[in-house]
Amino acid sequence: MTITKIPAGRMRGNIGRGFGVEIMYPGLSLTTDDSGIGPIGRIDRAQVQPGHLIGMHPHKDDEILTYMRGGEMLHRDTVGNEKKLDKTRFMMMNAGHHFQHEELMLGETPVRALQIFLRPNAQNLEPMVQFHDFVDEFSDDSWRLIAGPRKAPLTVRSDVWVFDVRLSAGTTLRLPTPDNSGLACLLFVFKGKIRFGNETVSDGESVFVTSFEQHPTALTDTDIVLFSFDTDVQVYRGGMFSGNQKRGR
Repeated sequence: MTITKIPAGRMRGNIGRGFGVEIMYPGLSLTTDDSGIGPIGRIDRAQVQPGHLIGMHPHKDDEILTYMRGGEMLHRDTVGNEKKLDKTRFMMMNAGHHFQHEELMLGETPVRALQIFLRPNAQNLEPMVQFHDFVDEFSDDSWRLIAGPRKAPLTVRSDVWVFDVRLSAGTTLRLPTPDNSGLACLLFVFKGKIRFGNETVSDGESVFVTSFEQHPTALTDTDIVLFSFDTDVQVYRGGMFSGNQKRGR
């Protein structure tokens, strides 16, 4: 089994001035020719102050999961949606051939969230937006399915399954292995600290593994997002944000 630790993304912006984000390209630690890995193009770990507006901007050929962990956000888009997102309402923006949206931070506490840029299995698909209300803010010590290509709360037009869990300190949890879930997984630690094999993985860091023999153990209460996929699955690598950022793509 191969285990590769991926460092936290480079910080951009300044939370003191309204917006800060760590941008992680998983392929930069894994491959020589792709900034992403399979269907995962990029993961942004953001913290944004209340009242801050991220103005209308485009996406093309990106499948974007907005994963909220704190605060509230108002989403508006060019297909007519105006919806509030929070710790129980997540969103999948299937950008397709053309899509624009903006985000206004609401409430009195900073928004803490991931924007996860997944790669579609084809370009120029029809744009659509999905919302899902989860019953609970967290799934304690049990994997919760967030998104997948079928039979999932949010549909992604790619062969990748996305799970999350809040893992209690001292708890070991077996990796999920649903039918056709793939041959590899990426564990992203949103907040906390886990032990995986010989690696210690903490806030904003990830670990990429190519089998399901090892399992994470929480060293503190830890929020984890897990991606299960086949690294060789067919994906479109030319998305506006999810696409390959390396030269010669």
